Amino acid sequence: MRVLLVGAGGVGTAIARTASRWNLFEAMVVADHDATRAQRAIAGTGPRFTAATLDAGDEKAISQLLQAERCDVLLNAVDPRFVMPLFRAALASGVNYLDMAMSLSRPHPGDPFATPGVKLGDEQFALAGEWEGKGLLALVGMGVEPGLSDVFARYAADHLFSSIDEVGVRDGANLVVEGYEFAPTFSIWTTIEECLNPPIIYERGRGWFTTPPFSEPEVFDFPAGIGPVECVNVEHEEVLLVPRWVDCGRVTFKYGLGDEFIGVLKTLHKLGLDQVAPVAVGGARVSPRDLVAACLPDPAGLGERMSGLTCAGTVVRGTGKDGKPREVYLYHVVDNATSMAEYGSQAVVWQTAVNPLCALELIESKVWSGAGVLGPEAFPADPFLDLLKAHNSPWGCDERTPAVR
Repeated sequence: MRVLLVGAGGVGTAIARTASRWNLFEAMVVADHDATRAQRAIAGTGPRFTAATLDAGDEKAISQLLQAERCDVLLNAVDPRFVMPLFRAALASGVNYLDMAMSLSRPHPGDPFATPGVKLGDEQFALAGEWEGKGLLALVGMGVEPGLSDVFARYAADHLFSSIDEVGVRDGANLVVEGYEFAPTFSIWTTIEECLNPPIIYERGRGWFTTPPFSEPEVFDFPAGIGPVECVNVEHEEVLLVPRWVDCGRVTFKYGLGDEFIGVLKTLHKLGLDQVAPVAVGGARVSPRDLVAACLPDPAGLGERMSGLTCAGTVVRGTGKDGKPREVYLYHVVDNATSMAEYGSQAVVWQTAVNPLCALELIESKVWSGAGVLGPEAFPADPFLDLLKAHNSPWGCDERTPAVR
């Protein structure tokens, strides 16, 4: 398999380092708009890895690079602004495609906190027939969340439950970054996008609906010593993906942000600093959100200052195979000390990076196969979870006390 990896930020760099460590693929081209960053991402990876300069918004240039490098698959590791040009270029070039975040949503113009507008992934699913007609696979939402969280939902449906009342993705951590008053551990551009947009929820019989940001707070007890963290609804792809393939009554995504982080996001919104559209500043035009991102430390470079654990997982509630109420939390924990020591990447970006690599291994071996625009739930979960363990990145399953119905 020959892979074009677009994006040499934290996740892209972790993908390149891990693919080299695992000895994957015939070749991988790491492309970024910043030539220096692309070269830095492949440092020490070996001759199968090369760097290229690429504008992720230029469909013609993307297609030309795919053809010149004889790539079989495009792996998208840039922020979701660039999903559609990369997605269309892969389709036009006749190669498979994989991403970790889906095409952007647009709030309903008149009723944003109750009714969805354009939903995450709508633009991609609109082209599903073209992908299927060409016999090509677009595997969308294949990071950790979305991605591994969706695989957990499929595993629970196949093995643990006879019927599912709720699939709820819950993300929490006890990570600490020394030396900064405020330092997000993942892309602030993407974090602003998903946290300040109206959260989306799915319910059987009602379909998808939205709420105000940070709704339905709950305290969730995370494993591995992380403990209780308050989590709130945010917009996320799992809510759009899971119900397409897993029969369930409700789907939610809640993120353990904390009061300080929520306060910062609300302040950015009040000041208009979450806007994407450029504003005039003297003789220049600057995107406020890009300015915020430029002022904050690069998450990829925080690893040496960071300590603690990050946990991604899926809580599933319903009726077990024995006919009794059941609740489980399937999860994946990464210790920053371990990911830094073994891969030189901080915990949050490495936890994201490992999942598309496992998926590509399964696609290359034809254990996973299909055509069209498909989410992780469309494929059997067992081979994926077995491969995670084989790569010394185990997952867990906690039995919880079911709530009284």
